[in-house]
Amino acid sequence: RPSRLGSAFCTHRATRSRSSMPADLARASTTDLLAELKRRMESPPKKNIILVGPPGSGKGTQAPLIKDKYKLCHLATGDLLRAAVAAGTEMGKAAKEVMEKGGLVSDEIVIGIIKDNISTPDCGNGFILDGFPRTVVQAEKLDGMLTSEGVGHIDHVIEFKVPDATLVERICGRLIHPASGRSYHEKFHPPKVAGKDDETGEPLVKRKDDNEETLTKRLDAFHKQTKPVVDYYAKQGLYSPVDADRKADSVSATIAAILAK
Repeated sequence: RPSRLGSAFCTHRATRSRSSMPADLARASTTDLLAELKRRMESPPKKNIILVGPPGSGKGTQAPLIKDKYKLCHLATGDLLRAAVAAGTEMGKAAKEVMEKGGLVSDEIVIGIIKDNISTPDCGNGFILDGFPRTVVQAEKLDGMLTSEGVGHIDHVIEFKVPDATLVERICGRLIHPASGRSYHEKFHPPKVAGKDDETGEPLVKRKDDNEETLTKRLDAFHKQTKPVVDYYAKQGLYSPVDADRKADSVSATIAAILAK
């Protein structure tokens, strides 16, 4: 027969054990606990991904596929800025004030807008960051914000590699239907009637910046700006280059293999 002291000790341990459990778990039924465990085990592992690549490299094709497969949110910084300004958020108001004066939006504002978005339910499984960071300082500030917010760290940095000559051909051949945004290509996806939209028959146009001289300058600037950022993440073992000068399904397979690591 246990002594009174032993009984008291056992009672104290049981009470302490129950009190240390989170209230919501302590009240949950076994069925609910098993269902929650199953949900967590079946959910894709959390991934925070940065996509790097110049215009025409295929990021716009692959990002939605990655988003759907891994249940991530897609954060394109240009879109985020416009949305924050339109919504009138605190960071959006700050960005609007700077832009109206013709200035460049600061790193702190951009990171603040990213911070606002990664705390939403859509980003619960992680995010795809597109268009940021563009400098090592930005990368360091991003790392600091992720750490302070307790949302993990960057897991993969994937760069879409395409020869500049191919990018020039891809972009300089683009034709746009202004009213709908439908796009064609003189070589890869020509309209049924040259220079005319397939659905309306209205004229197609080329964007002003879609010329070889402008694009060559943009690509040169992109490479000079991107290399230090890529090197920053490569030193951490996070960087993976992808040959994006292939069919989309081949590029998708390569990305899937990288993200499976």
